[in-house]
Amino acid sequence: MKFITVAGPPSSGKTAVILRLIEALGMEPQEIGVVKFDCLTSFDSLAYEEKGIRVVTGYSGKFCPDHFFVSNVEAAVDWGLQEGFRLLITESAGLCNRCSPYIRGILAICVIDNLSGVSTPRKIGPMMKMADVVVVTKGDVVSQAEREVFAFHIRQVNPSAKIIFVNGITGQGAAVLARQLGDTDEIAALRDRKLRFTTPAAVCSYCTGETRIGTEYQLGAMKKMEFER
Repeated sequence: MKFITVAGPPSSGKTAVILRLIEALGMEPQEIGVVKFDCLTSFDSLAYEEKGIRVVTGYSGKFCPDHFFVSNVEAAVDWGLQEGFRLLITESAGLCNRCSPYIRGILAICVIDNLSGVSTPRKIGPMMKMADVVVVTKGDVVSQAEREVFAFHIRQVNPSAKIIFVNGITGQGAAVLARQLGDTDEIAALRDRKLRFTTPAAVCSYCTGETRIGTEYQLGAMKKMEFER
């Protein structure tokens, strides 16, 4: 089974890109599975189900989405293998832009919105810097010059990534993205593979339910700012 990971900021168009990618691949819906990792709520499963694509949605709730992802992605791959899928896609939203949802040896796609601002690529951490492919959406509503400037900022952050503009409405560019899957290897398991970057680190009193503000309530791994007086 082939396995790819798709990530990006909320509302950047990840689901639309995945659906257009599936169309461009020309595969039967029953050959593909999608696992959606989200925080509180999601209605994307309806879009997949309308296309006849099997989808499982998981909510991290109060837990870090990255820790939730790495704790469940092996089970997701096992599910895909048991169902006999030819392709499994995981979709996750990087809410803090520090997320690291990519695995070594697995194709990593970052989806970013061209309307989010030219400096946005610089504000995204491993989710952008470690991606193999950066898909830019909503480029049809900006000028060619703005698209080129946006792509320039992406290259400054991740010079080695393939940049592809995809229109989630018309599907333009999806065929180019589909060709990127041609060289991906099939996998039989995920155990012992490693993330491309470490997950956000924090084991503190607020992680375990503390809500009071004050130094005396702050225990564990904390990071403090310095203010000059």
